[in-house]
Amino acid sequence: MLLALERDQELFQETTVKLLNELVPVHELRRLRDDPQGFSDDYWRRGAELGWTSLLVGEAHGGGSIGRDGLVDLAIVAYEFGRHAAPGPLAVVNVVAATLSEAGGTDHEDAIDAMLSGASIATWCLNEPRPNERIDTLSFDIRTEGDEVVLNGVKRPVESGARADYFLVTGRSAAGLTQVLVPSETPGLSVAPMNTVDLTRRFSVVTFDNVRLPASTLVGGKGQAQEQMRRQLQRSVCLVSAETVGTMQAAFDMTVEWAFDRYSFGRPLASYQELKHRFADMKTWLEASHAISDAATQAVASQSANAPDLVCSAKAFIGEYGGELIQDCVQIHGGIGVTFDHDLHLYLRRHTLNRALYGTASEHRQRLADLAQWPEEAA
Repeated sequence: MLLALERDQELFQETTVKLLNELVPVHELRRLRDDPQGFSDDYWRRGAELGWTSLLVGEAHGGGSIGRDGLVDLAIVAYEFGRHAAPGPLAVVNVVAATLSEAGGTDHEDAIDAMLSGASIATWCLNEPRPNERIDTLSFDIRTEGDEVVLNGVKRPVESGARADYFLVTGRSAAGLTQVLVPSETPGLSVAPMNTVDLTRRFSVVTFDNVRLPASTLVGGKGQAQEQMRRQLQRSVCLVSAETVGTMQAAFDMTVEWAFDRYSFGRPLASYQELKHRFADMKTWLEASHAISDAATQAVASQSANAPDLVCSAKAFIGEYGGELIQDCVQIHGGIGVTFDHDLHLYLRRHTLNRALYGTASEHRQRLADLAQWPEEAA
C-alpha cells in the first residue's frame, strides 16, 4: 500500500515537472515579464486538469488527494513551482477552495467548481497596509445591515488580484473575525496593480468602498473565522515554504554544476578549499530546510499539537538561511551571477518575494517566542 502511494506521488510529480517544462520554460518566464497577467489561461486550466487546484477540496465537492492528505501532495507541486520559478497563484487558490469546501453548505458550490476546473481564480485578501504590525492584526471593517454585509477597507498585497474572479476577504465584525467571498464584479470594489521583484507573480491593492453583499456570501458565519484563518495561514506558510525550498534547490544545483565546469588557474572552482566549506554550509542549510518544511507540512496535515511551532520554525529558518544560500550562489557565480541574462536571478527573485509573504522570518521568530510564553493564546 505504501509503495503504491509513493509511486502515485512520484508519477504526479513527474507529470507536473513535464507540464512545467512544456508550458513555462525559462524563455517563457522571461517573456512573461511584460505580461500584465503573469501567465496564460491555458496554462492554469491544464494544471487544474492535472489536479493542482483540487487536492485540498473534499470529495463531496469534486476534490480529493493522492495520498493520505492533500496538503502533502500539494507541497510536492509547490516545490516544483519553486524549482522552476513557475507562475500561478497556487497557494491562494487552494487555500480559498479548501476553506469554502470545509465551510459546508451550497452557497459557494459554483465558485468551488469554477476553481477546480481552472475556469476561475480566487485569492485571499488578508494583509493590510499597516507596517510593523503582525500579519493577523486586522482592522478591515465588515458590518451587518439587515440581510446584507457591508465591507470597507484596503487589502494589500493581494496575489493575482487583477485577474481574480473571487476574493476571500478576512476582516473584523462586531461578532469577531469574519470572512466573506466577494465576486470581482461587485460594485465598490477596485483593483490597482503593485510592482514586484518576481517576473511572473502579480500583486494588487484591492479597495472595498461600501461594498454590499447578501448574507449568503459569508463563509462560515459572522465571527467564526478565527479557526479558519489559523488553518489558512498554516497551509499558506507550508506551501510557500515548500516552494521556497524548491528555489533553494535549483540555485544550489546550478551553482554546484557551475563550480565543477568553471576553471580557474587550471583547476575547477569546486576544488578550492574555501568553496568546499561554503558548499558544505549551503548543503547543511538546504537539507535542514527540506526537513523542516516537510515536518511542518506533515504536522499541519495531521493537525498535530506542535503544528504552530513547526510552521513558524519553517518560515523563520527557510526565510533566513534560504537568503544566505542564494546570495552565496550569486557570489560564487561571480560577475555573471548578477546579470539578467543568467537564470540565477529568477530564484533569487522568487525567494525574496516568498520570504515576505505570510510573515517575515523575524515575525515568525516573535510568534515562536509568543508560543513559548503563551501557548494557548499564540496558537
